[in-house]
Amino acid sequence: MTESKAMILGCSGLALTSEEKAFYRSERPWGFILFGRNISEARQIADLVAELRDSVGWHAPVLIDQEGGRVQRIRPPVLARYPSGQALGDLYRRDRGLGLRAAWLMSRLHAFDLSSLGIDVDCLPVLDVPVEGSSNVIGDRAYGGDPETVIAMGRAAAAGLKAGGLLPVMKHMPGHGRGFADSHLELPVVTVSRDELELHDFPPFVAMKDELMAMTCHVVFAAIDPDNPATTSRKVIDGIIREHIGFSGLLLSDDSSMNALSGTIGERAANIIAGGCDIVLHCNGNMDEMLDVVANVPRLAGISLARAKAVEAGFAAPDTADEAELRVEFEAMFATV
Repeated sequence: MTESKAMILGCSGLALTSEEKAFYRSERPWGFILFGRNISEARQIADLVAELRDSVGWHAPVLIDQEGGRVQRIRPPVLARYPSGQALGDLYRRDRGLGLRAAWLMSRLHAFDLSSLGIDVDCLPVLDVPVEGSSNVIGDRAYGGDPETVIAMGRAAAAGLKAGGLLPVMKHMPGHGRGFADSHLELPVVTVSRDELELHDFPPFVAMKDELMAMTCHVVFAAIDPDNPATTSRKVIDGIIREHIGFSGLLLSDDSSMNALSGTIGERAANIIAGGCDIVLHCNGNMDEMLDVVANVPRLAGISLARAKAVEAGFAAPDTADEAELRVEFEAMFATV
């Protein structure tokens, strides 16, 4: 992977085109991400994952957003439907121990599901802490509206994935919960003080700073950098994510094709790297856009390469848990809810 470029890319459909195979072989993204357009049935998903890795010639990480609730890329009948983060949080608020067990179990079941298809990274947990009136882009994806709940449940969710041999990606650092706009459509601007952010928004990421991967948010924090969203802000990435939060792992941008970011796709990619992210994430599989991305990202090198190697070394063999037993236990938790 030492020749990989600092990017994670999507693909257009259910199987790779000859153009995509040649493109990935030439440009060597560090990893790939799957979306709903790439999903049909289990054998097809596994074959696509194998094609992606074959195109770059090594066991590249393959990511997916498999949270449960609204954000679950692989759905029935291929995989079971899982509850949202809020539903897990509701269980936690009724019975703390039961809620923590549910968060761990659901992630462990995700790991059973995804590893069987060759997918080894789940973009979970969501560590955003929403406030009243904020955009529904996070909404019921969050475990709760207080940092303590989010920390406890986020830790349990990450532990469940790692027990199953998958790696988590924390999102959306340093916090999307206060955004009053959907960053897929427009740029949210947060105007509260840094003190308030340090009390409410940043603590889950501080608590989980030792995880190997995190994803940024396309949100402006006016008290820190009024001119740039976190994804492209040196002030946020160096001053908040690296220094205040203390995160030293691999930092991925959120999707560079989201409308919260300005400029061409190529300009966005360049700004993401210049801002301090290690990896540019581009998800939609559009070849013209991917060509612009690759022209504006470097080969992985220096500290970013070291962080990527730490991720590769961080994959561990799964535990010996019995899938059927865990699935029965998890389903029983929600049978009477």
